[in-house]
Amino acid sequence: MIVFSGSVLTRTGSLLSAAGRRLVRTGQRGKARRQLKGLPRPLKLHVGCGQVRFDGWVNVDVGASPAVDVIADLTEAVPLENESCALIYNEHFLEHMTVDRGVAFLKECHRLLQTGGVLRVAMPSLTETVRQYYDDEWRDQAWIRTYSCEWIQTRAELLNIAFRNWGHEWLYDEEELERRLREAGFDQTMAATWGESEHAELRDRETRPESRLVFEAVKS
Repeated sequence: MIVFSGSVLTRTGSLLSAAGRRLVRTGQRGKARRQLKGLPRPLKLHVGCGQVRFDGWVNVDVGASPAVDVIADLTEAVPLENESCALIYNEHFLEHMTVDRGVAFLKECHRLLQTGGVLRVAMPSLTETVRQYYDDEWRDQAWIRTYSCEWIQTRAELLNIAFRNWGHEWLYDEEELERRLREAGFDQTMAATWGESEHAELRDRETRPESRLVFEAVKS
């Protein structure tokens, strides 16, 4: 999971001004652009990788970790040229953006992909969240145990936690995700199964059991 903040802290812990934040982001984009420039094309881009590293891919996140190759905030313009990527993957990323920023990100993915390139998106499912709300065994959900949320006492609390916690901004079901992918320019979209794909390099990529909504989109 990637968590976004509107603030940037200096090493001394003081809060930067809006102008300071812009300078930090500009510096990060410049460094990311230089790092990405020399890599052989087409790229395989793993966006919002967190602690998960894909060998042979360019692993990108907003913060440093042993898994990260390039530090960049890809919720803004991606510092890459058109048609520079063959594959783009993200898991538990899109739902952390407002829907407008999410569509803007998907448009960037469409711009970056070469013809025939594939975007794969994995995230929690709104349909599954609603199903859990009506489930007689609603307390017995794997994610409640995984994230130590046993303190949840009511169905309403469960639903609100799923919608609002962890920096979630907009949850999707199949209809909504397909709609937004098409708004971004993709006319070949398909629901996929966790860990499965027609494309060998996109198989077994999901690491989160709660990624119940998985889609692939191909650039025509």
